Amino acid sequence: MSDGVRFAGYAAIFDTVDRGGDVIRAGAFAGVSAGVPLLWQHRGVAVGAIERIATDARGLRVVARVDDPRLAGLVRSGAVAGLSIGYRARGVRPRLGGGRVRELTALELVEVSLVASPMHPAARVHRVADAATPTHTDAVPDPGRRRAERRNDHG
Repeated sequence: MSDGVRFAGYAAIFDTVDRGGDVIRAGAFAGVSAGVPLLWQHRGVAVGAIERIATDARGLRVVARVDDPRLAGLVRSGAVAGLSIGYRARGVRPRLGGGRVRELTALELVEVSLVASPMHPAARVHRVADAATPTHTDAVPDPGRRRAERRNDHG
């Protein structure tokens, strides 16, 4: 068994307010590529690698590998399941009328981090597998879609 793990999840969720009062709009990550590092708690040392990164209607999906054995164990056990992003804002709509919400319309993604407490509660690891085992982590499950499918199946 490998000490590392692969995981899939959402690092950012579109069109809903996070705990800091920001809303990331769909399209904000135009041109994103897998060249961003995977960090632990936004600290500057890489703990693995982003293998795939893409956007869909829900948010920014990632498939990544964690090489650090201690952190891999925490991810494997579910003790650490939060995801977060570091970015530079390139397009921002200010808070209107002194409101709490700031809209982020264009972002330069700097890093993705595994975190204990994500800024957006839905930014989470959804699937974990041993790093050496071929898996289906490339297909990130969409919990919202599964709920809708269950509703349709049961009337």
